[in-house]
Amino acid sequence: MTVLDIPELALVALVGVSGSGKSTFARRHFAPTQVLSSDAFRGMVADDENDQSASADAFDVLHYVAGRRLRAGRLTVVDATNLQPHARAALVRVAREHDVLPVAIVLEVPEALAWERTESRADRTFGRPVLARMQRDLRRTYGQLAREGFRKVHVLRGVEEIEAAQIRYEKLFNDRRELAGPFDIVGDVHGCRAELEALLVRLGWDLVRDDAGRPVDATHPSGRTAVFVGDLVDRGPDSPGVLRLAMGMVAAGHALCVPGNHEQKLLRKLRGRDVRLTHGLAETMAQLAAEPETFAAEVAAFVDGLVSHYVLDGGRLVVAHAGLKEEYQGRASGRVRAFALFGETTGETDEYGLPVRYPWAREYRGSATVVYGHTPTPEPEWVNNTICIDTGCVFGGRLTALRYPERELVSVPAEREWYAPVRPLTAAPARPDEVLELTDVTGRRHVEHPYGSLTVPAENAAAALEVMSRFAVDPHRLGWLPPTMAPCSTSTVDGFLEHPAEAFADYRAAGVDRVVCEEKHMGSRAVVLVDREPSLGPFGGGAVYTRTGRPFFGSPLDDELLARVRTAVGVAGLWAELDTDWLLLDCELLPWSAKAGGLIREQYASVGAAGRAALPAALAALDAATARGIDLGELRDRTARRRDDVAAYSAAYRAYVGPTDGLRGVTLAPFAVLAGAKSAYPDRDHGWHLDLADRLHAADPAFVTPTRRRVVDLSDPAAEAEATDWWLGLTAAGGEGMVVKPYAGLAARSARGSLLQPGVKCRGREYLRIIYGPGYTEPDQLALLRRRSLGRKRGLALREHGLGLAALDALVAGAPLWRRHELVFAILACESEPVDPRL
Repeated sequence: MTVLDIPELALVALVGVSGSGKSTFARRHFAPTQVLSSDAFRGMVADDENDQSASADAFDVLHYVAGRRLRAGRLTVVDATNLQPHARAALVRVAREHDVLPVAIVLEVPEALAWERTESRADRTFGRPVLARMQRDLRRTYGQLAREGFRKVHVLRGVEEIEAAQIRYEKLFNDRRELAGPFDIVGDVHGCRAELEALLVRLGWDLVRDDAGRPVDATHPSGRTAVFVGDLVDRGPDSPGVLRLAMGMVAAGHALCVPGNHEQKLLRKLRGRDVRLTHGLAETMAQLAAEPETFAAEVAAFVDGLVSHYVLDGGRLVVAHAGLKEEYQGRASGRVRAFALFGETTGETDEYGLPVRYPWAREYRGSATVVYGHTPTPEPEWVNNTICIDTGCVFGGRLTALRYPERELVSVPAEREWYAPVRPLTAAPARPDEVLELTDVTGRRHVEHPYGSLTVPAENAAAALEVMSRFAVDPHRLGWLPPTMAPCSTSTVDGFLEHPAEAFADYRAAGVDRVVCEEKHMGSRAVVLVDREPSLGPFGGGAVYTRTGRPFFGSPLDDELLARVRTAVGVAGLWAELDTDWLLLDCELLPWSAKAGGLIREQYASVGAAGRAALPAALAALDAATARGIDLGELRDRTARRRDDVAAYSAAYRAYVGPTDGLRGVTLAPFAVLAGAKSAYPDRDHGWHLDLADRLHAADPAFVTPTRRRVVDLSDPAAEAEATDWWLGLTAAGGEGMVVKPYAGLAARSARGSLLQPGVKCRGREYLRIIYGPGYTEPDQLALLRRRSLGRKRGLALREHGLGLAALDALVAGAPLWRRHELVFAILACESEPVDPRL
């Protein structure tokens, strides 16, 4: 048996004369979808597989399809004679264009057998001289395949060898998807051995030393794996010491390492190439000269064996020295290696004479997290699911590692500046903090933040851009948007779709022991950003905006509302107590009709009016027919129930309609103080937030509405029962329902450390008529609604909540406007997710 080793992703060219058995071999060893036959493509373009005049067009199409398959990462086999150099050159070109390895499998059989097989086929009409010429071409092919660029060449001679052949697929060296970590990914060390030791110790590693006390390995008690992003050498004080430690960790299976451009240059020098001793190489060579002669050879063998990049954790993580574009990940070619080592430059130089690098990360939209180094930066920053962790240790900065999958950055300071940088690490950013760019928010984007990450689809970004650019308040004032809120699990209590029992059970299952049940005000969500000084404040007085970032009423009503809030905050003493000159409040503005009057008239009142007009008339007609002896009892009962449901529906929405004139008749119900100048407050419990809201109510009782609530110990059935009775009374009196929240606060986490739902809504039976229609309580409709799926809504609520927490942190920290805007924009983009709006 002959085993043919083939990369899992490759372009395989079958080479052989007519009648050598290429198509049979392809059918035996490859899936039909993997095989592209030149005969089949001639049939596609000319309706005749033997029409040689169509070959040029057929191969054009074949090469196109091959390219599309390779681009998608699919093994592709080309079944053609492939005896002419130009034909093979075209295949090698397609393979190189898609950064895969070209492989040739040559099938050789005696000419007599090939002729016998050819003669037996009615569709083969050429003479034996043609076959003899093919055989001559085949013999010339053997010595040419490797020179033409085929990375593997397998030759099968004779029928027995062909029939006994077996295909064995090889993973590419860069494919380590089976390794899931956890990983500690270490940035550019550049000979800073002491800092590397300190970083490893801080990460929890135990150093292993040789008899001379030198670190030669490190182990982690939790079984973590280190990954070095390259540039271990040059510029620093002890490149051999760094190499000795890294090489030992790799040899022991405790670490992986990708090469940096400095290792590649060192390798060329160690092999005797003419290399200029610049950028720290002179220091490395001098340090190596003090080592035993065998050490340099070990270093050369180590560097020579390094793979350009690694794909890890099932494809979710990519590590490369200078980063890697999505289309290069898991591929193998010269240009992939060059990009991984050097990145991509624009061909220009900056004011320091250094090459200007193409900002590939700004355009990256891949799903894999890419971790890299190469270009020192003062602070690591996530950009579209990529992060550069070279923080310039050798230049006096820090040595940084990324813990994966935790996404936690850990660093140690440099002992000193070991090598003066050409470009200062503290160089000014590429753009001012206040400048927004369209590319920040358009297209498919990955947003990374301290509470998680998410991908924003291009279509969602486009929808958010429409709102932001045309309707939203000034981005400087748009520091946060409220997340959507998921309902509690669907109730099984007779007659109810939502019930407190499920809300309590949801949080109890998440490990929460105490919740607060807050009255759910039926109004319009209003975010209030208010400056202490209307003309001198950092936000120009402030803003009042909706949950989609639009001005709430517009001037002058918004200014009047801000003045009322500003005064109430002052009277309550919160400016001094919180030591702030601005506050961000999450509120509900009442009544609902103050903002949603048009919606109520067009969407709800019209339905109620139609039902109240039509159904009594229908009942009268049914009664008249019944009086004439027609049996319509069942229909009449159903119509009467519909009449009663419409009456209940009308009463439900009318409860939230009230007369207003400007701010007369309008009230504001604050329920969370989100942030001030010195701090964001998601870590404060809800008792703190609601106490401050009560003080605002006391300061202006005519304008600020209090929020009634109950605090419930989830281990106490009596407390749950009391809160349930309170909810039943609240909703029976026309209230919308309640929101159940972890008492610990907005930033509460589960026992596993994940963010909890910040709140789940539990809406009343009658209020839900507005949402699901007058007759939703009919048993068949209720049974159907109980099958509603909440998973997507809950996931969306958590993603938006995490973005909101990050936005509050960025606002208080004074982060660049573009970073704050990116987070808020992503919240709004999430609102375009296809989720049932009734949930």
